[in-house]
Amino acid sequence: MKTSAFKYYVFLLTATLVCGFSRADDSQFVPIFDGATLEGWAGQEDLWRVESGEIVGETTTDAPLEHNSFLVWQGDELADFELKLQFKIPSGNSGVQYRSTLIDGVPHAVKGYQADISADGEWTGAAYNEKNGGIIAHLGQKIELGQAPSGRVSLASLGVPDEIRSHIRSGDWNEYHIIAYGNHCIQKINGAITAEFIDKKPNRISQGLIALQLHAGPPMQVRFRDIRLRKLEPRQKKRIVFLAGARSHGHGAHEHHAGCQLLAKSLHESGEDVVASVRKKVVRDGPWPIDAEANEQVDAIVMYCDGAAKHMAVGHQDRIQALVDQGIGVACLHFGVEVEKEQLGPQFLDWIGGYFEIGWSVNPHWEPKFEPFPDHPIANGVQPFSIRDEWYYHIRFRPQFEDTVAILSAVPPIETLQRERMDARATNPTVQRAVENGESQVLAWAYERPNGGRGFGFTGGHFHRNWAQDDFRKLVLNALVWTAKGEVPEQGIDSLPISQAYLALNQDFPPPKH
Repeated sequence: MKTSAFKYYVFLLTATLVCGFSRADDSQFVPIFDGATLEGWAGQEDLWRVESGEIVGETTTDAPLEHNSFLVWQGDELADFELKLQFKIPSGNSGVQYRSTLIDGVPHAVKGYQADISADGEWTGAAYNEKNGGIIAHLGQKIELGQAPSGRVSLASLGVPDEIRSHIRSGDWNEYHIIAYGNHCIQKINGAITAEFIDKKPNRISQGLIALQLHAGPPMQVRFRDIRLRKLEPRQKKRIVFLAGARSHGHGAHEHHAGCQLLAKSLHESGEDVVASVRKKVVRDGPWPIDAEANEQVDAIVMYCDGAAKHMAVGHQDRIQALVDQGIGVACLHFGVEVEKEQLGPQFLDWIGGYFEIGWSVNPHWEPKFEPFPDHPIANGVQPFSIRDEWYYHIRFRPQFEDTVAILSAVPPIETLQRERMDARATNPTVQRAVENGESQVLAWAYERPNGGRGFGFTGGHFHRNWAQDDFRKLVLNALVWTAKGEVPEQGIDSLPISQAYLALNQDFPPPKH
């Protein structure tokens, strides 16, 4: 088949065959298969054909393959991009190559990253490195390459494999969505993340070809259609870095690492222009986990950690201030909004507009009802909800609530101050009068700095299970995108539901034996 400039041909498909959240910037995706010919693709001609608007790859008993063979797109070698395509595999094993290179001396063969596909479902969704190291991430794994002595370390679980497989339709059409951005690669099927990896190897694959695979072995067939590409510029996506605090309260509470992984996964499944990474279990006395010297691209940082003297910002004020001076957003969740007044209080007023001040603010467990919401992007699509959490209130804010918007507010009952434990976080005369007078209290807020940077404070997040509540989670996802100066859609940031099985993953403590 000829190598020539391919046709841009808009090919309409039945939308109901694909689920997931693929709305963001879909207009920027360009077809790279014209639906009628193999113009712009190169491969072994007797193995590939176009049939009913589909690319069909097929092997037979009469002509078995000696090695894996590929249909290679003849466009650019790609660095940062998103690829969407639909696939159906009646039999055998296949895959979608990306950031791949041709193998010298072997016709129609490539090596590099692969989004795997198999008819039996065993490998579909996994990340593989064809002829260059083998498996990268099994179904449901989030992997880092290049840091550990073994060269491969597990960062988190993306879900229970059987639960992830429930999003994949065996023997039917599915949508693969592959995102390669910097050293971070994300694979999704029908909106659900199936595998994710961050390649930190010095010789990592930074760009390469796109290709479709036919696997050597028994006779097989695979079909592809609606193949669309979106090239990305280095700063086209917002980068949010989660700084997860060390383990804290025990199973199910202050699950900083599990919570950060959950929120990052939800952002990636949203279809929005965000790439989130998690720095695992950051401790106060450890090195600052953002490499400013390497000019690491960051649009917002999220600190979900223990507070007061244990706050991860202690000792790193200058590094954070440098980010703030560049207009980078800062968000703090739950205990992460509490700092000691004389140590970090002034900085937090400048970074996020407020903080929990010991002796002024209080931290009861209670269930406020949230309605109505302000006219602010963080509230987009959020429906009224109530949920029990350790909602802090009587926060110390900037004078006259300057440049700050109350996102969540409620009037706490007096019972929130009548507690067996009476200490500096339980009550004080000023908060006592405010509650007795029925004054509404701010539980989450947004702040815009004079230099255009943004800050967000959220006092909920004590109970890990609360992230499964859709509106609770959506409000925080909206806030993180807003803090990174991203666009929050009118309906808010959608994400797939969080199951009880997923909530149990990635926690620092095992569940109690009883």
